[in-house]
Amino acid sequence: MSEQSEAATDVLVGDAHSLSPVVENAPEASSVKDFITLLKPGVMLLVVFTGFAGLMLAPGQLHPFLQAIAVLCIAIGSGAGGAINMWFDRDIDAVMLRTVNRPIPAGRISADDGLVFGLLLALASVSLMGIAVNWLSAAILAGAIAFYVIIYTVWLKRRTPQNIVIGGAAGAFPPVIGWAAMSGDAFAPEAWLMFLIVFLWTPPHFWALALYRNGDYRRANVPMLPVVAGLEATKKQMLVYTLILLPVTLAPWFIGMSTWLYGITALLLSGEFIRHAWKVLKSDDDKPARAMFGYSILYLFAIFLALIVDKFIDNLGVLTLL
Repeated sequence: MSEQSEAATDVLVGDAHSLSPVVENAPEASSVKDFITLLKPGVMLLVVFTGFAGLMLAPGQLHPFLQAIAVLCIAIGSGAGGAINMWFDRDIDAVMLRTVNRPIPAGRISADDGLVFGLLLALASVSLMGIAVNWLSAAILAGAIAFYVIIYTVWLKRRTPQNIVIGGAAGAFPPVIGWAAMSGDAFAPEAWLMFLIVFLWTPPHFWALALYRNGDYRRANVPMLPVVAGLEATKKQMLVYTLILLPVTLAPWFIGMSTWLYGITALLLSGEFIRHAWKVLKSDDDKPARAMFGYSILYLFAIFLALIVDKFIDNLGVLTLL
């Protein structure tokens, strides 16, 4: 990072906890919906699906009931991280338009209740995964939760514009967790290839959001890349990441993890992702960034769905007849 960027970061970060008062005492009764909101269900859906993909693509045998338990543990673990993240970020959430109505800054759930809720879910998810499935997948799940909470939320988010690049690793662990749950192996290259796909997808996905929510991050003194490096530099990095992502998403085909059916699908999906990034780079308004953010969610879902469908069709022997 340049000296200019470092200086900008120092000015921006400061003491974010002094930005605004946060309601610490919730009403007597909080709704079930409020506690569900703490879990970040929108984020959880993608996390669970990539974890499910890792489970489905891995070799090995696991009873369907235990497969369901493994997916449930990934979901609960993701929700635990989300709840603890909302507890820690309650001060900056209170000044961002996108997050001001979250349960803790809005006063519908107390900060203490949110923290305890998250910690209990983390303990429950890891314990259940270890007891019901295997302790290897439980250990990776615990590491993913700790990485999201400690490395990303507490350490990186308020200190560096590369927060989402490094911190994004937390969201890339679910395929590895699913793979380890099914196979008992955490070192298979296929599992870490799926990790790499999610890891490289995260920066352009999140920076697309940061581009059109730039004012929110400025108000909250969070040094997201558009705030520190500027819009143009951010757009260029988004394009670079989508270009790197193309060969990585094709790698399952190259190494024999999938067939040409997945390869063609990944090529088309990644080409469209690059097209979105190019439009963002050449545009001066927020519409392409909003469109890219929406597409990025569909993109990741479609990539992992294509991997699952490809394996299913290949197992049927249909492709050998074509």
